[in-house]
Amino acid sequence: MPVRRPRLKLLRRLGTPLPGLTRKTVDPEALPPGVHGATARRRRPSPHGLRLREKQKVRFNYGVTERQLHRYLEAARVLPGATGENLLLLLERRLDNVVFRLGLAPTIPAARQLIAHGHVQVGEQRVDRASYLVCIGEMVSLRPGARARPSLRAAAEQGPALRVPSFLRRDATDVGAGRVVALPARSDVPFPVREALIIEYYAR
Repeated sequence: MPVRRPRLKLLRRLGTPLPGLTRKTVDPEALPPGVHGATARRRRPSPHGLRLREKQKVRFNYGVTERQLHRYLEAARVLPGATGENLLLLLERRLDNVVFRLGLAPTIPAARQLIAHGHVQVGEQRVDRASYLVCIGEMVSLRPGARARPSLRAAAEQGPALRVPSFLRRDATDVGAGRVVALPARSDVPFPVREALIIEYYAR
């Protein structure tokens, strides 16, 4: 579900950049949102507030609903390794995130729109599900119709706003394509998050 709240306001509330949500950034010393931001003192968040904030960072960056996030958490629990890390790495494998990280779209919401409109293919197959989990060896690319649109091609030629993560490789000769070369690593997550607090949030 797309985030319909003002994005800068969300960044100020959470106190951290969310590159998947927007390319905009905020000053870490910015005043809290609201009409009393200039006079209100920042309260120390409660333990529950800290856990909620970490969970919301992940939800808003990857653009998933509460129900979707809970399903990813259940899937992460059955995988070997730390549940919190598994959760983040599953989200990194979403097709909308991969399209964004390859630089084919400026944000994850923009990538989701590309996918929903049928402009993205995995291998030779058109995929219109943003939640599709990419696998090692798969090629993700813009379809010919998308390449013919100047605005979409220009966005792809501009390239990614962030460092391309270790699990992806942009095609050296085709700006509209890239390949999944490995599974994501924890270091590929592009924003600060304490995933252990997310697990604690759902364990309450």
